[in-house]
Amino acid sequence: GVFGVVDNRAAPAAPVDRRARNGYVNQSYAIRLIESYGFRLVATSEVNANPRDTRNYPAGVWTLPPDYRLGALHHRRYRKIGAADRFTLKFIKARNP
Repeated sequence: GVFGVVDNRAAPAAPVDRRARNGYVNQSYAIRLIESYGFRLVATSEVNANPRDTRNYPAGVWTLPPDYRLGALHHRRYRKIGAADRFTLKFIKARNP
């Protein structure tokens, strides 16, 4: 079968947080984890990338749109940043014979 993943990308040098408490996931960790279940990465895409995302917000990824967890506080600033930087991955898993 085919398995697709889109998630909020942590900074590459950030330590792995398995619980993703700030909403950001380490892309390399996600790939290793999914491959450990027998899937094989076959494609990546930067279609959801956002270089304006600095990943250091008071309420984590939920500070940015569409959540705006801080409400009106700095709303215009966060709107200019836009949605979080996200990775897009495509995996396949071979069927058992």
